[in-house]
Amino acid sequence: MADLEAQIAEYWERRDELGPGDTEALGVVREAVDLLDTGQARVAGIDAASDEVVVHLWLKQAILLLFRLSEMETVEVGPFEYADKLPLKRGYAEAGVRVVPGGSARWGSFLDRGVILMPGYVNIGARVGANSMVDTWATVGSCAQIGANVHLSGGVGIGGVLEPPQAAPVIIGDDCTIGSRCMVTQGARVGDGVALGEGTILNPGIPVIDAETGGELGRGVVPPWCVAVTRYRRRQYPGGEFFAPCVLVVRRLTPGQRHTTAQLNEILRDHGVAP
Repeated sequence: MADLEAQIAEYWERRDELGPGDTEALGVVREAVDLLDTGQARVAGIDAASDEVVVHLWLKQAILLLFRLSEMETVEVGPFEYADKLPLKRGYAEAGVRVVPGGSARWGSFLDRGVILMPGYVNIGARVGANSMVDTWATVGSCAQIGANVHLSGGVGIGGVLEPPQAAPVIIGDDCTIGSRCMVTQGARVGDGVALGEGTILNPGIPVIDAETGGELGRGVVPPWCVAVTRYRRRQYPGGEFFAPCVLVVRRLTPGQRHTTAQLNEILRDHGVAP
């Protein structure tokens, strides 16, 4: 893999010279993206020692090079026609993945065994962990990393990021429930075992606050094993007083304990949030 990484780095340095006619470069790039498609490599992960996000820059570069080197093609799927530079993902049955009609994933994304993809969308470079569900009209943006046993409820938007290549993607930990119409974008991070209430908006500009203490826990990062919801705080601006959004941690959960949907729904309803 080190040789492949070095080749991608070389092509990236002279990317302005490359185009769709460079079949040798395209072959190398496709080999790199195939590692993402089969789950042998991933764009980003969490360093166990530092708990920091580590971005594998060369794999994002490979994706960007793929767009530069690929030509537009017409793709026909039953009565539908598409025009794109990338093919759709294939081989779901062999991979142990269920995809409902209307759901689609681009080649270069990885869906682990047991994933259910309803009529939603998974973009290139994204990874969805084992036994997770991408529910109806939920989208997983490019390079986003979704853990195992996660439920992305209907209409959830997980933001993608390709450029700049060094930018960290959205990372959702294992055992999370992301409520309907939540928006998690711009490299925000959700820890293991988190339940986000319906309509929660999380990005690096959104403060995350502990409801018990009123203290700010950071921005754009929800800590593991908690229930969090969107709320609003009064903020003074030159033009007057307005309400600014925040994410409020309203309940701490027992680490490692899976809570039933009914239990989580009861907690959310206690705080006036639909599950």
